[in-house]
Amino acid sequence: MDDRTYWNERYRDETFQFPTEPSRPLREFADALPDGRALDVATGNGRNALFLADEGYAVDAVDVSGVALAEARDRAMELDPRGHVNWIQADLDTYCLPESAYDVVAVSFYTALDLLPDLKGALAPGGVLCYEHHLRSPEVDRGPSDDRHRFRSNDLLRAALDLTVLHYEETTRVEDGRTSAVATLVARNTSGGNQTYPRR
Repeated sequence: MDDRTYWNERYRDETFQFPTEPSRPLREFADALPDGRALDVATGNGRNALFLADEGYAVDAVDVSGVALAEARDRAMELDPRGHVNWIQADLDTYCLPESAYDVVAVSFYTALDLLPDLKGALAPGGVLCYEHHLRSPEVDRGPSDDRHRFRSNDLLRAALDLTVLHYEETTRVEDGRTSAVATLVARNTSGGNQTYPRR
């Protein structure tokens, strides 16, 4: 089964509840993010894209699932965000990202380490990457069913060391009685030894 078919079926499954709140790094660092244009990777139901649009961004929201994007468009009509969202149905493995185009790139629970060089290349100077994803851990009962779609400890951090890391954390979360292990990264497209850092 290809990715498009798989995710279309997941979004048609009414028993599967996708989150509707924006990701924690976007919420917690919203005041420190540069204004402008944003990319939401694997947008799903549009929770991050709509949050960014309501913050005033022009957002490109990419997902392989037409079913997910239809749900996201419906939510956009209902919520009426201040900014604009360009909903793009595409496979991120073949989608050509523009160079140095985005002031914010958001990735939530999408296994994209192979795509990270392209995602970093899509950051404008001073642009910020906000990324969270599941980690491998024996203590979890939430998230992907196998380790193939989870990161090992520090995988995400190592992959972003050419950026200025503003925040990195590996932790467990308990939601609805289930435990997940999550890595969270906020990193800016700058280099050099003299940097500014946001207050949380």
